[in-house]
Amino acid sequence: MRTGVVILPEHPWPQAREIWQGAEEAGFDHAWTYDHLTWRSLRDAPWFGSVPLLAAVAAVTRRIRIGPLVATPNFRHPVVLAKELMTLDHIAGGRITAGIGAGADGFDAQALGGPVLPPRERTGRFEEFVDLLDRLLRQQATDHDGAYYAAREARTVPGCIQQPRIPFAVAATGPRGMHLAARHGQAWITAGDAARPGELPASGVLPLLARQTRALDEACARAGRDPATLDRIVLGSRLLPGLTDSADRLTAFAADCAALGFTDLVLHRPRPSGVFAGQAGTFDAVVAAALPHLARLRPAHDGNGGTAGGDAPR
Repeated sequence: MRTGVVILPEHPWPQAREIWQGAEEAGFDHAWTYDHLTWRSLRDAPWFGSVPLLAAVAAVTRRIRIGPLVATPNFRHPVVLAKELMTLDHIAGGRITAGIGAGADGFDAQALGGPVLPPRERTGRFEEFVDLLDRLLRQQATDHDGAYYAAREARTVPGCIQQPRIPFAVAATGPRGMHLAARHGQAWITAGDAARPGELPASGVLPLLARQTRALDEACARAGRDPATLDRIVLGSRLLPGLTDSADRLTAFAADCAALGFTDLVLHRPRPSGVFAGQAGTFDAVVAAALPHLARLRPAHDGNGGTAGGDAPR
C-alpha cells in the first residue's frame, strides 16, 4: 500500500519548503494540497494558491508525486486548468497527479458571484469538466460547445510529460461520479460520506468503505473496465480523527483498507489547533514506525497500476 500526505497551503514558503521536502524524505509516495480559494474555519487565515505552490514544490523535490486534492469546477475552467497542469507536469518531470472532484456548495462556489448549483447540476457540470479536461490534455487543439463550457481552438502544446496525459484521481461517492472514475480515472478517491464529511462514527467507517468499493466495482463493470486497473485512495484522517496518534492504530486501519482493495492511504499533516489538530512530532514518529509495515500490505485489488504512486496512466 502506498501512502500520501495532505499539506494545507497555509505556510509561508520557507516553512512550506521544509515541510514538503520533509514529506519526501520521510518516504511518502505522494503529497497533496487542497485546491480552494478559502476553506471552512480557515477562511480568514493564511491560505495560498495551490498551482503556484505546487510549481514551487515541484522545483525543490525530486521523487515524490504531487498534486491538488482536489481541483473542482467551482472556480476552475478546464481550458485554463489543462494549461496549468501541463506546465506543472513539465516542472515536476512527470510527477503530477490531478485530483479532481465535483466541488461542494461552500465558499468557493460563491466567490465568483455565479449561482450555486444544486447537487444534480454540479454532477452534470463535473461530467463535462472531466470529459473536456481529458480531451484538452490528450490533444494539442480542442474545440468544445457544451452546457457549461466552451473551447475555441484551445491549445495544449507541447502536451504532458506523462502520456497520453497526466493521471486523474477522481473523487466520487455517488454512481455518476464513480462512473466518471471508471471511465477517465487512473485512481478513485473517497473521504467517506459526502453528505456528512467527518461525521461518521468510527464503527461505521469500514462498512461504508466496503459499500463504496462494491459500488465502484459495479461502475467499472458498467464501463467495461477491469476494476483491478483502478487505484483506490482513502483519505484516512478525514474519516478517523486521531488516526496518526498511534502506529498500531494506523497500521491496523491500513490493513483493513487493503483488505477492501485500497491501494493508497492518505493522511493529513497535523496543525497546531483547529481542524486536523495534532502534534507534528508525534505524527512524524508514527509515520516513521508505520510506513515500512504499510509498504508490505498487498491490496485485494492489486492491478499494480501505481498511478498515484508514480507510474504513467494507462
